[in-house]
Amino acid sequence: MARNTLIRSMHDVGLAAWFGGTLANAVSLNAAAAQAGDAGRTGAVANEGWNRWTPVNAVAIGAHMIGSAGLLAANSDRVAAQRGVAAMSVVKTALTAAGLGVTAYSRVLGRKVSQQQDVPAESGTEPTPATPDDVASAQRQLSMLQWAVPAITGALVVVNAYAGEQQRASEVHKGLLANLIPQSGS
Repeated sequence: MARNTLIRSMHDVGLAAWFGGTLANAVSLNAAAAQAGDAGRTGAVANEGWNRWTPVNAVAIGAHMIGSAGLLAANSDRVAAQRGVAAMSVVKTALTAAGLGVTAYSRVLGRKVSQQQDVPAESGTEPTPATPDDVASAQRQLSMLQWAVPAITGALVVVNAYAGEQQRASEVHKGLLANLIPQSGS
């Protein structure tokens, strides 16, 4: 087996940053923005934090995607021959697509919120009664989506751990043999 240190690192570090950064911002930034001192500044503080995170997140996601494609190419023989690897790859692909979709939609909503720098807010995702309706609606959606991205990317971390276990020599041999020996009832 060839070593794939660079692409595996891009895959893993990109995923770690995507997961960890969105989780940290959901846990701390949105709530901490409420400490800005006045409702008009709360939204501005949260917006500034998320706007600073967005380019870093984009690089992290890009690195993860490049690493994912590289690993899929490097492991294409295993995907085709080892029982369970193709199914795991489909799950990983579906979770990645879901994570990308939720991240993109969150960014669309975030831009709607961040275009209004002086809109009053309770926190980064909680409107006040004075928050304009369109921004308040976006904030309410973001209050749920801020947890969806770390949940999906956290699930990807778990599937990645499972994928690593599938690469143990004993698992490779067992998976290859399972494809060679007909199963009873098949």
